[in-house]
Amino acid sequence: MSLIPQSVAWWCFVPEKLSPKQFARAAADAGYKAVELVPPEHWSLVEDHGLAISALAAHQPLTIGLNRRDLHDRLEDEILASIANAKRLNISHLICFSGNRNGLTDEAGAAVTAEGFARVAHQAELASITLTLELLNSKVDHPDYQADHTAWGVQVCRAVASPRVKLLYDIYHMQMMEGDIIRTICSAKDYISHYHTAGNPGRSNLDETQELYYPAILRAIKETGHTGYVTHEFIPKGDPKDVLKSTFQQCTQHL
Repeated sequence: MSLIPQSVAWWCFVPEKLSPKQFARAAADAGYKAVELVPPEHWSLVEDHGLAISALAAHQPLTIGLNRRDLHDRLEDEILASIANAKRLNISHLICFSGNRNGLTDEAGAAVTAEGFARVAHQAELASITLTLELLNSKVDHPDYQADHTAWGVQVCRAVASPRVKLLYDIYHMQMMEGDIIRTICSAKDYISHYHTAGNPGRSNLDETQELYYPAILRAIKETGHTGYVTHEFIPKGDPKDVLKSTFQQCTQHL
């Protein structure tokens, strides 16, 4: 029995691979506890299939984020509204973004991002909602994105010093940027509250055709004491229902 709940990202399957109803049913049948990044119009569909929502985005777009001091007023309003919504829907995590550098140094960007988080951290604490700064690669998928290394994200979390401001460690993205996945997970575990998976290269299935060895990575996550979600965020190849089921079963062995 898996001790760490598994989730799967909505956008990877709907609508290109499955309809909303097909995806919700397939995810529930495969054994997932939750799905992630669900559009508002489908929240009731997810609930009807006995699934939770593991996380939603706290603000958009990811290219214009908390490293923009001139946008902190607007972002504060958006994030506080998202916190209230997450509390109502019993969603434990909200995903936040640094935004692109646009010429901003990493040192200045970390300081400004921490300032932005500090404006909403207390409300997140009161609501028991964790704000997770997502680490993304700036090499291929998100050029110029600032939160592209774990150390930078840890610097932000340390500056905010809130138990409700943590990192979303995306294994696919961080493999592209820095590698050394297991060592990093272990050393930064106190700052990580949520994980994303995908195969690299290609952001596809967690199979033998990609370079990440997920059995060891998942065991390392478990050994850190992590009890939150691990969300699979990959583009499936093959029959999507079969991939949902095989991924869940494969990862259950190690979580």
